[in-house]
Amino acid sequence: YHVPCEKTRDQVKYLTKKPIDVFPFWSNQNIWYPIEDKKSLREKYGIPESSYLIGSFQRDTEGSDLTSPKLEKGPDLFCDYIKKINRKNIHVLLGGWRRQYVISRLKESKIPFTYFELADLQKLRQMYCSLDLYVISSRYEGGPQSALEASGMKVPIISTDVGMVSEILHPSSIFDSLDENFYPDQDIVKFNFEQVSRFEIKSHKENYIKMFKCVI
Repeated sequence: YHVPCEKTRDQVKYLTKKPIDVFPFWSNQNIWYPIEDKKSLREKYGIPESSYLIGSFQRDTEGSDLTSPKLEKGPDLFCDYIKKINRKNIHVLLGGWRRQYVISRLKESKIPFTYFELADLQKLRQMYCSLDLYVISSRYEGGPQSALEASGMKVPIISTDVGMVSEILHPSSIFDSLDENFYPDQDIVKFNFEQVSRFEIKSHKENYIKMFKCVI
């Protein structure tokens, strides 16, 4: 078995006697740089410059009916957090597909949002650059990849304690339940950015060669 983090290994090891190898998700800094000017990007995408912009770029709805929340991704927790956060001028930036649940909750709460369904990597990079905060609200994850991407873009990020998050983010950015009063400072952002360098693909090249040989 190939798993992305130690937390998943601990969950799986009681279910099998087969070998379990940890091959973490990787970060490609050639994609996520350079960081662009936040003001000009918000103007480009029609996002108010003065807004407190919170990002979420992963799908949240089951494919069967497009209304039921995919609870493992915690879209209900994300929306609860957005409603209670003590900030003015909140604006939510959504990416990914199947965001119907979050969109309906935001409309119900009259919280403004901007949605780009399937952004290419260039646009996704600019979306990260536009943010004041990225929020991971999942209940279960193998990654998530967004923890690597946001940290690699020097975006302040908070998260529930899932997947490989504890291997990347500063402990003060990780919550059992999201705290509306915490905002990562620049020291924490720097810490997260430095952690991501451990997951650049060049650092794990031999592991990936091994994994793909096993698959083939």
